[in-house]
Amino acid sequence: MSEGIVAIVGKPNVGKSMLFNRIVGERISIVDDSSGVTRDRLYAKASWLTKEFRLIDTGGIEISEAPFIEEIKAQAMIAIEEADVIIYVSDGQVPVTNDDEFVAKILQRSKKPVILAINKIDNVEQKSNIYDFYSLGLGEPIAISAAHGIGIGDLLDEVVANLPEKKERVADDKIRFSLIGRPNVGKSSLVNAILNENRVIVSDTAGTTRDAIDISFVRNNQNYVVVDTAGMKKRGKIYENVEKYAILRALSAIEDSDIVLLVIDANEGIKEQDKHVAGYAFEQHKPIIVVVNKWDLIVKDTNSMKKFSDDIKEQFKFLAYAQVCFVSALEKKRLQTIFEAIDLVNTNMNRRVTTSVLNDVIADAQAMNQAPLFNRGRLKIYYASQVSVKPPTFVFFVNDLKYMHFSYERYLENQLRNAFDFGGTPIKIILRNRV
Repeated sequence: MSEGIVAIVGKPNVGKSMLFNRIVGERISIVDDSSGVTRDRLYAKASWLTKEFRLIDTGGIEISEAPFIEEIKAQAMIAIEEADVIIYVSDGQVPVTNDDEFVAKILQRSKKPVILAINKIDNVEQKSNIYDFYSLGLGEPIAISAAHGIGIGDLLDEVVANLPEKKERVADDKIRFSLIGRPNVGKSSLVNAILNENRVIVSDTAGTTRDAIDISFVRNNQNYVVVDTAGMKKRGKIYENVEKYAILRALSAIEDSDIVLLVIDANEGIKEQDKHVAGYAFEQHKPIIVVVNKWDLIVKDTNSMKKFSDDIKEQFKFLAYAQVCFVSALEKKRLQTIFEAIDLVNTNMNRRVTTSVLNDVIADAQAMNQAPLFNRGRLKIYYASQVSVKPPTFVFFVNDLKYMHFSYERYLENQLRNAFDFGGTPIKIILRNRV
């Protein structure tokens, strides 16, 4: 389940992004450059003490053709709607401004926990600058320096103290899947088509304050839950122009899903934003099924599907394992292919491999192709074990972690896929030094 969401809000040039980077550290780099995943510094996972949370940098939400005060207001409203805790950052080198007071009133009305961080307090002499900010009515200001790491621990203590308790999901036989993608690719139409086609709905259960809806239904004696998320309550030109908002709306749905359906508009083709959204699900090691919607609008020939599938493989190199479906939500055509893919992925992501057979495969892999020299040494795998499913996760006990080159790890994953049926599901490999 979702760990909790923390949003950073503030005027330009107050140090929001620097604070964001300071909190998440190296976690922002989600995969190797060669994988083809599009990075986005809008969000990242962070932790403090025993709690993990999702951090949102609203400074990454650019709203074109909007005056400054409307832009920051829109960012604040997004933070209010999405976050469990809000960090409001001000510049300790500048007195309180009318803009600070304007945004502070919006945050006060939200009834969300707001932590006031006064940045650029780089030494003890400057600490008195924070007292001016009591006037905002957001509680006790915390003096920080994102550039030098001063006060970050005190700030994070307040953050985790205000996070909600993490709710663990109850184990059941339901397959949970969510639909993610850019605005207007037909996600809602696809959900409606699926439910109308197989309408034995058990329940509609409201989830978090972010209005996630879990819709349970039965199809061919299998229980499913589609994790849907409502749109923003407050509509308007500015909000509708925030394309990156689609990613924020997808965060909790992805985390609460077993399988993620990435919906693409066949008529528009693959866009950069599709990669942003897919990259997040990939980072979470979620099985991804690419659903090409609006297939009815395409002028087809005998190679249309193959051409589009090849394009997907080229654009999404990091999703080589993903299943691809071509459907029309409008005409309710080929919807069964979605469930064929879901059922296949569900079987494979729960697959377990016996330890003896696994070690035979790894031994053969090393015999056929030994690891390259890397970091002044050569990797040797002594023992392997599967430790979990969803996704299938393997621990390799090795002579030295630093000898593993990413290309050899990719080779080992391919050997596992050749030996066992892991079609449609990611594989997670964890390295441990042999004691």
